[in-house]
Amino acid sequence: MCLRHGHPRGGASHAAIHSRLDYTTCWKHAYLVGHAFGSQGYTCLPTSTGDAAWNPTARPEATLFTDVFGQQFQIITHFQSINANPNPGITVPLSGNATWQGSLDSSRVWMVKVKGIDPSSEIENCSHSGSIQCLLLQSVGNLKGPTGGNLLAKATFIQRLNTQGGAVPISACTVGQTQLVPYTADYFFYRKSE
Repeated sequence: MCLRHGHPRGGASHAAIHSRLDYTTCWKHAYLVGHAFGSQGYTCLPTSTGDAAWNPTARPEATLFTDVFGQQFQIITHFQSINANPNPGITVPLSGNATWQGSLDSSRVWMVKVKGIDPSSEIENCSHSGSIQCLLLQSVGNLKGPTGGNLLAKATFIQRLNTQGGAVPISACTVGQTQLVPYTADYFFYRKSE
């Protein structure tokens, strides 16, 4: 295994999930881990049959923390926004991209899903069945903070592991209704080795 970084909550290794997410490339390394607490926002939309159903595309809102001297310290805010600095060849969707912004330097990264797996009790570090997917995401844009901060300006991939909660509601809904579903997860940030 060529990835070397800290372990997620609980101290368990998360090597088992890498092969499922096709992420074993040695030129990237995790340089930052954030423990997220937030919600996935869902909207009820009309269906082609005239009914109503929850749109499975969620709008994330979360705060990521790391441990500093035994205390939780906020490092990143996660939300949806318009990509202000897209990579060459990237078409920016009007609905925005998943965004992570450094709390101390305002650097940002926009990501898109490359691959996801549904949680299962048989998958180490993605074991909470009924929760949102564990994901591999790839950068489609990065931006330094206004004073040159680059905490996220060189991030190339993110893994979302240890998800709990956040899944699409299963209740009936009326068109236009919204619902926030709480979730937690561990986010592992990768960048090219220099």
